[in-house]
Amino acid sequence: MSDFPVTIYHNPACGTSRNTLAMIKAAGYAPTVVEYLKTGWTQDQLKGLITAMGGAARDILREKGTPAAELGLLVPEVSEADLLAAMVAHPILVNRPIVVTPLGTRLCRPSERVLDLLERKPDNFTKEDGEVVALKP
Repeated sequence: MSDFPVTIYHNPACGTSRNTLAMIKAAGYAPTVVEYLKTGWTQDQLKGLITAMGGAARDILREKGTPAAELGLLVPEVSEADLLAAMVAHPILVNRPIVVTPLGTRLCRPSERVLDLLERKPDNFTKEDGEVVALKP
């Protein structure tokens, strides 16, 4: 199982993040769990994740429940460097969960997006709210 590493950048207060982590575990993986609100981010770490996703900092900027608006980050003129600096200073600004496996790196919203990153899928899965996830064979 360790031959297929799975890392999840996780916020345990987030239902989507909890469901994603539970799906990974239901598939038989023992992921590395990084609680980024505790550990924080480095600029290089964020740049690496964003590059691996093929996106930009704005793609992982979380608006809901964060100081993004108060910090003036929602206007399109804010630079990539300024967004990254804000995310390092305020880890809550990074949307979650981000999952990294040998199959790719992805923001897993909705949580089912994690299934494309796993070699094995769970036999079945029901989210916290009772929604049954349709699993592809």
